[in-house]
Amino acid sequence: MESTLQQEATLEQAVDLGLRPDEFEMIKGILGRTPNFTETAVYSVMWSEHCSYKNSILWLKKLPKEGPHMLVKAGEENAGLVDIGDGLGCVFKIESHNHPSALEPYQGAATGVGGINRDIFTMGARPIAQLNSLRFGNIENDRTKWLVKGVTKGIGDYGNAFGIPIVGGEVFFDESYNTNPLVNAFSAGIIDSSKMISAKATGPGNPVFIVGSATGKDGIAGAAFASKDITEDSANDLPSVQVGDPFMEKLLLEATMELAQTDCIRGMQDMGAAGITCSTNEMSAAGNVGMDIHLDRVPTRQDNMLPYEILLSESQERMLVVVEKGKEKVVKDIFDKWDLHAEEIGVVTDSDRVRYFMEGELVGDVPCQSLVLGGGAPQYEREYSEPAYYQEYKKFNIDSIKQPEDLKEVAYKLLQMPNIASKRWVYEQYDSMVGTKTMTTNRPSDAGVVNIKGTNKALAMTVDCNSRYVNADPEIGTMIAVSEAARNIVCSGGVPSAITNCLNFGNPYNPESYWQFVGAIKGMSAACLKFETPVTGGNVSFYNQTVKNGVEVPVFPTPTIGMIGIVEDKDKVMSLDFKQKGDLIFIIGESTNDIASSEYLATYHGVKASPAPYFDLDKEYAMQHMVKGMIQNELVNAVHDVADGGLFVTLVEMSMPRELGFDIVTDSEVREDAFLFGEGQGRVVVTVSEDQEEEFIEFMMDSGVSFTLLGHVTKGKLMVDDEHYGFITEAKDLYNNALGKLLEN
Repeated sequence: MESTLQQEATLEQAVDLGLRPDEFEMIKGILGRTPNFTETAVYSVMWSEHCSYKNSILWLKKLPKEGPHMLVKAGEENAGLVDIGDGLGCVFKIESHNHPSALEPYQGAATGVGGINRDIFTMGARPIAQLNSLRFGNIENDRTKWLVKGVTKGIGDYGNAFGIPIVGGEVFFDESYNTNPLVNAFSAGIIDSSKMISAKATGPGNPVFIVGSATGKDGIAGAAFASKDITEDSANDLPSVQVGDPFMEKLLLEATMELAQTDCIRGMQDMGAAGITCSTNEMSAAGNVGMDIHLDRVPTRQDNMLPYEILLSESQERMLVVVEKGKEKVVKDIFDKWDLHAEEIGVVTDSDRVRYFMEGELVGDVPCQSLVLGGGAPQYEREYSEPAYYQEYKKFNIDSIKQPEDLKEVAYKLLQMPNIASKRWVYEQYDSMVGTKTMTTNRPSDAGVVNIKGTNKALAMTVDCNSRYVNADPEIGTMIAVSEAARNIVCSGGVPSAITNCLNFGNPYNPESYWQFVGAIKGMSAACLKFETPVTGGNVSFYNQTVKNGVEVPVFPTPTIGMIGIVEDKDKVMSLDFKQKGDLIFIIGESTNDIASSEYLATYHGVKASPAPYFDLDKEYAMQHMVKGMIQNELVNAVHDVADGGLFVTLVEMSMPRELGFDIVTDSEVREDAFLFGEGQGRVVVTVSEDQEEEFIEFMMDSGVSFTLLGHVTKGKLMVDDEHYGFITEAKDLYNNALGKLLEN
């Protein structure tokens, strides 16, 4: 024992593992001695940004966490839990797998899907739906095409085999993501609220099991890898990318669901980032206990794995389970039935330390509280400063842009731009029907809607973030991301409940990147308070950038918002498609003379420097409140928010499902290009049958929210100010096939 602990780690080794010199000194102070290499490796992953949130936690604490439906607050368990009534809860979370996907897109994305689903069922919830939010670089680059194809195939293959439908998502392209794509995976599950499984270890003397797959050398130090820049040398980090097996995950799900019905579990946690290291220390710290863990009892894929390799491996489809003493056989029998490992590797102790043994020799001895978020892990208050571009962007004036003479040409070009065009090429690789719960496959809606069987309710969910807006103004852009998520829930017939977030930013040591992060937190807080959608958790992903010739180039700041909402009456799920010729088309909310940060301005005109689009949080909230009322009172038969691409794209998207069209008149007080293609916020398009026009207008007059009659639904012709914009079949063909042509070219 003494010989191992006397093999002291060096400062050089600590720095190579990602620790700062001052952090190494802190560790020596905590232990009262110099750590050995294994212990240094343990601290390196637990104090990495990915696990400790050391550069973000002080700001994350400012996010609103209280709400009417909250059952588990952020940071308390593996994922958030909200009450959805009838004794049921919804467990949901979003996480990133950006760095692994940049190196090995197929496995990087696949294991991201696997990891987020384990977070859900580890709490005892059965996953019912998935979403994803993807960001890629210039679509004309061969590497971007390789990344898109690898990521989407990885998500599709893993999700389809696992058997959970993907019910929505988003894909965005910008050259800032050329080297570092973003892959954010969301999962939601349903649970009996009284049967949640905690991630706290309890009961000294209780045995500790590792269950699921064997441990290999894939993913070693993946958490540390995710906490540094992507550089030209990052290919050397390929062993840090995990390898997934969705069929093993399916077996693990079913075994866990069976185990959850017993009274054997005294704590359970997924092995994600930092593997055994993280789960043993976090569970111990959460339960104010310790553990003795015997690493030689861990089932391994390779012979002669070293202690630090076993501890830092991020092999997939594994979980740590604390079992009530005397009930070990019940656990082993369940996992034997599903042909999975269930090995007793240790015991809960009445101490504050986690000790690791190898062949009876003590190889690591660490106080668990010193390793975890909110315990002894360092917390830094980073400097931040406003970048020069922010004020430059504000100088933009719409008068500097000449309105094109042929707006029909603009409209059709927009429909084919990769950020606007149908993402059918992507989502056709996903199974949206598996499980028979999806309600929006044939009834398109602004959010994914999933049936809650045995009740009259449904669950609405969405992921949203326009990162161009956030780059232009982090605070307003993030308010818009939360507001758009709420708008998508409301337009689908739901009531927003809570959010999870995936905060993707550049290097936190860069004051300008950190300024973007701080602004996003402020904007998110304001909007979440307004919509009463508390933050249940999520993750922070820093270091999303490329280093070229010594210069850091960060991605667009991307605070992805995952939101869930409750549809109280599933018969009132609202779809976005026009229903019949002659229905009246109204726009709810103000139309403004604004094209800032629009796809039209950025891509058609090539103007990147402009502020975030028009946005008023109070007016947005009032508008959404009215839309809820319209749907509840059954005054409208189609609802769709105005988002990327502006009003024209919204109308085309409403036209396509039934191949109907529209005949509208623009607002003479707003520039025609701004009216059609501007992305000013707070607008929703609805259709009203002629026999309900009077009741609808009376409802709106009482609301105080502005509304305008645009025109009516046609049999298939597209008309704007009496000008023929073609037929919906033509627009639909271009819209549906543009992305596929770009990717396959």
